[in-house]
Amino acid sequence: MSENEGVRLQKVLAQAGIASRRASEELIDQGRVQVDGKIVREQGRRIDPETAVVHVDGVRVQIREDVVTIALNKPFGMLSTMEDDLGRPCVGDLVRNRKERLFHVGRLDAETEGLLLLTNDGELAHRLMHPSYNVMKTYLAEVPGPVEKGLGKRLKAGIELEDGPIKVDSFKLISAVPGKALVEVVLHEGRKHIVRRLLEHVGYPVQSLVRVAIGDVSLGNQRPGSMRVLNRQEVGGLYKLVGL
Repeated sequence: MSENEGVRLQKVLAQAGIASRRASEELIDQGRVQVDGKIVREQGRRIDPETAVVHVDGVRVQIREDVVTIALNKPFGMLSTMEDDLGRPCVGDLVRNRKERLFHVGRLDAETEGLLLLTNDGELAHRLMHPSYNVMKTYLAEVPGPVEKGLGKRLKAGIELEDGPIKVDSFKLISAVPGKALVEVVLHEGRKHIVRRLLEHVGYPVQSLVRVAIGDVSLGNQRPGSMRVLNRQEVGGLYKLVGL
């Protein structure tokens, strides 16, 4: 790329919502901006937003305007597919009119509600789904009560399922009423129906299940069926989580 091609770095940072152009110039002066792994202090440096990898304060910034990652609160009964031959409700129905060609990052079974990420960032999606990156997922499960005191310790130590061992990273009793309890389960496993299977295995069949977080991206108070575009900090956090 010649010195007259590309877009000035401070303009790219401003368009990505990092800071104003003037403040972006100060970030560059302070050595806080990296392009393709190298600190840039030169004002007026031009880059190709399609190919450059930019970090600010060590956190990667998504600078391509056509790349987006969305948090969806998948409703109960909806399939985690982009289309369904039988015409059943699916995630693809919700994004059919968007200009981006989005795909879902992993799946939730039809009976499980909650956070599902949709993106057109193929590398991010691949790494989030790959077991080697140990991406934590947080679930709230309603189970029959009361919950025995040592259950969390038992699940953290690990149990054996038919397709291999499983242990949770965290287990917490959130609330309890007679005959019913709400528990939080955090784990980095991605096997099919894993939360339902592990809780049933220890005698607590799941009555309802909601995924409330992936890494530091939280469902918050999103209504079922609603979507929101992840902000810069959330996307940067996901990149950091998977080493991008």
